[in-house]
Amino acid sequence: MQVTDIGNKEEGKLWHRKPAPGKGILVTVVRSAQQTKMVRFLHVTFDTTGDSFLAGDHHGNIYVFDISRNRFRLVQKTGQACTALAFNLRRTTEFLVALADYSIKCFDKDTKQLVSWMRGHEGAVSSISVHSSGRYAITTSSDTAQLWDLDTFQRKRKLNIKQSVGIQRVFFLPLSNTILSCFSDDSIFAWESDTLFCKYQLPVPEYGPRICYKAFAVTRDGKSLAAGGRSNLLHLWCLDSRQLVRVVQMPTKVRTVRQLQFLSESFDGGASQTLGVLSQDGVMRFINIHTCQLLFHIGSHDDAITTVTVSPNGRHVVAIMDNGSINVYSVQSLTQELNKPPPPQVAVVSGGEAHSSTLKVKVRSEVVQRPAKTSGRRTQIKVIRPPAGSTAEDKENELPAGLNKKRLVALLKAFGEYPAKYRMFVWRSLLCLPENHAAYSSLTDKGLHSAYLTLHDKYPIKSHKLQRGLQRVLSALAHWAAIFGETEYLPLVAFPFVKLFQNNPLLCFEVVATVIVNWCQHWFEYFPNPPLNILSMAENVLAHHDKELLQHLVDCGITSQLYVWPLLETLFSEVLTRDEWLCVFDNVFSNHPSFLLMACVAYITCGREPLLLCSQKQDFEYFFHHRNNLDMGAMIKEAYRLMSSTPADIHPRTMLSDFTPLTKGQYPVFNHYPEFIVEYQSQERERIRQQEMEYLRERQAASELHTHCVRRQAEEEAYYAQQELLQQAEEQRRHILAQEEEKLTQQRTKLAAMKRELKVKELQLLDAARRRFLKHQQDLRASQIQRLDQEISRKMNLREQETAAAVEDLEIRQMELEAQRKLFEQQLLKEQERVGQVVQEEVEMRMRRAEREEDGYRELQHDTETNLQSLEESLAEACQLGLESDWQREVADRLERVDVEQERKRQRLAALHRQTLAQEERLANTMREVEGKKWDEVMRSRAQLQEQRQPFSPANTDGQRQMRIRSPCSTRGLPHRPSGTPAVPPTTTAPRQPGTNMVCLNSQSPSEGTSTSFSLDRGRAQLDSSERQLMKDIRELRQKLAARAREASSVSSQSVQSLSPISQ
Repeated sequence: MQVTDIGNKEEGKLWHRKPAPGKGILVTVVRSAQQTKMVRFLHVTFDTTGDSFLAGDHHGNIYVFDISRNRFRLVQKTGQACTALAFNLRRTTEFLVALADYSIKCFDKDTKQLVSWMRGHEGAVSSISVHSSGRYAITTSSDTAQLWDLDTFQRKRKLNIKQSVGIQRVFFLPLSNTILSCFSDDSIFAWESDTLFCKYQLPVPEYGPRICYKAFAVTRDGKSLAAGGRSNLLHLWCLDSRQLVRVVQMPTKVRTVRQLQFLSESFDGGASQTLGVLSQDGVMRFINIHTCQLLFHIGSHDDAITTVTVSPNGRHVVAIMDNGSINVYSVQSLTQELNKPPPPQVAVVSGGEAHSSTLKVKVRSEVVQRPAKTSGRRTQIKVIRPPAGSTAEDKENELPAGLNKKRLVALLKAFGEYPAKYRMFVWRSLLCLPENHAAYSSLTDKGLHSAYLTLHDKYPIKSHKLQRGLQRVLSALAHWAAIFGETEYLPLVAFPFVKLFQNNPLLCFEVVATVIVNWCQHWFEYFPNPPLNILSMAENVLAHHDKELLQHLVDCGITSQLYVWPLLETLFSEVLTRDEWLCVFDNVFSNHPSFLLMACVAYITCGREPLLLCSQKQDFEYFFHHRNNLDMGAMIKEAYRLMSSTPADIHPRTMLSDFTPLTKGQYPVFNHYPEFIVEYQSQERERIRQQEMEYLRERQAASELHTHCVRRQAEEEAYYAQQELLQQAEEQRRHILAQEEEKLTQQRTKLAAMKRELKVKELQLLDAARRRFLKHQQDLRASQIQRLDQEISRKMNLREQETAAAVEDLEIRQMELEAQRKLFEQQLLKEQERVGQVVQEEVEMRMRRAEREEDGYRELQHDTETNLQSLEESLAEACQLGLESDWQREVADRLERVDVEQERKRQRLAALHRQTLAQEERLANTMREVEGKKWDEVMRSRAQLQEQRQPFSPANTDGQRQMRIRSPCSTRGLPHRPSGTPAVPPTTTAPRQPGTNMVCLNSQSPSEGTSTSFSLDRGRAQLDSSERQLMKDIRELRQKLAARAREASSVSSQSVQSLSPISQ
């Protein structure tokens, strides 16, 4: 086992000596940093060819390892660890890297440039799946999956899921437009990639333990899915029927499945049968999913594997070990079971039991070995021992991969052709193709040959892939031998093989090269003419077996270049169908190289009847360039008859060498052609090419000169034509200017008239608008005045109503006072008779006080009249000022002032009324007090008189009794003296004489009654008269105010009317 330490190298060899063929591990790649510290590799991925793979380490370095060329190269330094890689894009030089910062970058491995940078994930990207076309990619993280367009590097779709259900993996199915999404709840959905329509969902198994899927793998044909997880059970799903077809139980050592990988085989048609299972112990076991047998394993407990990647062609397995190194395994060296030829169609009875009859099967842990041949009785096989002299011949007939040529030829003769499924495998074995990858890569690295750069012009092919494949194979042949760049019919020879091997250019090249080396012997000795020696061989064979047909061809002037060479230069591809051509070449590759010439002669002899009927050259040309109704079986039998019955002196076998396969490692030197002619032709072609280039340059220069002259001539003609046009245009412009000036003058005149008319109309409109505005203002003022008049009249009516109500209240109050006065006068007249002179004096004193109060009241009334007069004067002045400035506002203010003044006067009148009532009340109280005092004095005097008159007669007693009876009645109308009034001390008065003026309350003296009545009504009458006078003055004042307001409104209306004519 070789160990390669790449260290800090940027490029170098992968191994220094070629690995031995029998060893499984080709090389171990490690990368050591300073102080013998190992840098771990994290991820690897193969390209579409399977010959190169990318590897990313922990430091962010990306390396490309080419196994076929034995080279490695540092292609990028990202600076951070990668989490996923993809190297199968449509542009083969580009690759995708998912980094630790959740971003995805696209780099070019040749230019080492950043192509694009994609962001959108919020977690580490765990996997990248690329569509088979290389146009789309799906990146998957734990919480989301995103679909990217690799042409524009824009995100097309995003798959969001619930937090409770995580994403395990989302990937494209091979060779289809289906996306498979696998979730942590073991649910698997299939989506259409174009429309994202859910096609189907795989049912979750109801029986058995839950596996918790973690690892998934799909076969190359996209028909089978393997899934594993936290168990030693594997589920195998058929995606066509969408059913679980098998449950495989791994050995007990396997507890958890980490990774699954299908191993591609050469002839399985994409339906891989070998599945690699990486378990928790770091060992990857490869099993057959049909027989459930353990084929081989890689890794061990001491040297555990972390992750594994299998190449698309199934030749190599790259594993990242637990220590961070990379092991490259050769699958062919690990086991021979995968490269065995297909089993014979013979049933072999074995004693083992069929373990695949039930759904659940167990994997047998023993490694498969090829059964040894035994001669026991159970098998009952009869062994025929070959003779001793046939060992060398058998050795010659032994083919690679365990096939035998004699058996193949016998099978071919029995069935007429090889099975279509195994034809390519048989051809590879018959031709002994060496599969020199390095040598072929060195030829293809030289690029396209100059002789085939314009191949599509001469041989247009509808399929671009087929066109490029043919161009690539022809260029490799031209780089291998110079004559193939000069051979015109080489595309006709190679095209059927290119079409047959279009998916494997290496096999196509080696098949064509083997055909040229063996079946095209001596073709190029007469180059550039057809191979006359080969044509003469075919003509001799035809002359020996069918002289009549040859004579007919000679008589018609048809040579072998017309009836043999078209078949050879196209290898029958023009005259046979695909199946017929495959059948013919099954026999050609299984026989001596001379069989091709015999097949040509057999084709001619089988078509002798229509050829004998042809006489024109065009008919013969049509016959040998188009398909004809011939029996292929009869033709092949005729070819075998010719091979066996042709004499040795004219048999092509004597002139052609036996089959010689291509050498391994490097292709043989091909120089069976006149080199001087080829060199001369190449020189001539180069000279002609140089002359053509010179001619093209001169022609281009002449064309440019002619173009320049034509352009100059056209420019001159255009210049003169332009000048003439300019002159004509100038004259026309002057004429137009004159007309325009005349029109402009007329228009100016019209415009001036129109301006005058517009000005007049504008003035009229302004006058009308002004009049309308003035009228509007007058109407507005009139409406305002009307509203003011209505407001004033309303307020005047309201005030008159209030005044009338107040007058009525005063009259009612006066009537009440009059009634009370009369009642009081009656009582007072009754008491005046008994009170006497003291009451009269008190009354006189009170009357004088009342006169003083009346004087004060008169002065107050006089002041009120004075204030009213001043108020009238101020109102007049205010009205005058209001007429000059803003009469409306001043009138309103004055009205408010008048209202306030009237309210103030009303309040003053009410105050005077209250004072009058208070004075009357005080007067009444005083009169009661005086009456009480007098009554006490009278009672004391009466008591003294009774004491003095006790000895008088009973008649006096009766008089006193009457007096006592009358006295309470006399005071019945007067109120009693209040308790707070101090008692008047008793005074001793002398007894009155009979002639003294004695006044008693019960006396009805008319003189005394009249005087007392006059003194009481005097002040009250004056008060009533003053109140009536005040109300009269108020009415007059209101009338004056209304009259002045009307005069002011009339004056303002006159002023407005006088302003309107002035404005007009």
